[in-house]
Amino acid sequence: MNSSSTRRQEAIVGLFVLIAAALLIVTVFTLTGFFNRGDVLYRAFFKNAGGLRPGAEVRYAGSPPIGRIEDVRPDSHDTSRMEITFRVKPEIPVKTDSMAAITSNSPLSDNFLGIVPGSNAAKRAPAGSTLKSIEYVGFGDLEAEIADLGPEAKLVLANLNQRLTELQVTVVRLNDTLNDKNRENIAASLGNVRGVLEENRKPLHSTITHFDDASAKIAPLLDDLKKTSADAQKAINTLEGTIGENRSDLRQSIEELRHMLDTANNVTDQLDRTLNANGENIDDILSNFRQASQNLRQFTETLKQRPYTLLRSALPPPHLPGKVPKPD
Repeated sequence: MNSSSTRRQEAIVGLFVLIAAALLIVTVFTLTGFFNRGDVLYRAFFKNAGGLRPGAEVRYAGSPPIGRIEDVRPDSHDTSRMEITFRVKPEIPVKTDSMAAITSNSPLSDNFLGIVPGSNAAKRAPAGSTLKSIEYVGFGDLEAEIADLGPEAKLVLANLNQRLTELQVTVVRLNDTLNDKNRENIAASLGNVRGVLEENRKPLHSTITHFDDASAKIAPLLDDLKKTSADAQKAINTLEGTIGENRSDLRQSIEELRHMLDTANNVTDQLDRTLNANGENIDDILSNFRQASQNLRQFTETLKQRPYTLLRSALPPPHLPGKVPKPD
């Protein structure tokens, strides 16, 4: 190998080394943000940094990256939260009511810092200002909440199992109550009630009509009696003021008349209360009347089918040919 080819190879290797060194320097400056010194600096505070690190992406409303995170460190004034400083391009409209949130495009992708746009009426946030943050909820936080819900879920399941057991007992009792025999009895009872109502519809309607007519006639009579009593009381008061104190016989007569009026008022009130009570209890009276009609109907049917029950409580003995029945 001659010297010219050796120099050519050395020159190529040297050029390759220079190119690799230049790319390394550019990468280092890019990661440290040296080329982004014109970007605007902001900060935000989070309880959980969500695994963010310096150099992570910053996105605005789901857009492509518009900046990088510069530093992630604990807050010097509150050690329970993390301070994240980041830079964005100056043309990004970060407003005073914009918010910072830690999010990702999918469950398997890395987290990035997203900026939620603010309102159009809000002013631009000055450089170095602190944006409000939306707290990040990670898988660890979800696991802790699920673990806290475990005892309550067990209690709810135990109560649910108890209610299901009670429901099964109730269903069994209901099925036992509504068996075929009871359903037949209920249907027969409803048929008997319907038959009694159909047979006694006209008498019941006539009785109710007569009761309404009597009530309508008694009400004016009570009003007239009350009016007469009031007029008599007024006359007694006038007469009592007119006569002298020395007429003991008249005074005694007036007292007796007053007593009679009080008695009449009491009788009127009692009659009024009786009328109201009968009006309110008309349903009970009709129910008792229906029950009595049904009992009478059953008794009549019994007499038609077994008239011997009026004389004896059991069936007569069977009569056999050639034998004389024994007397009871």
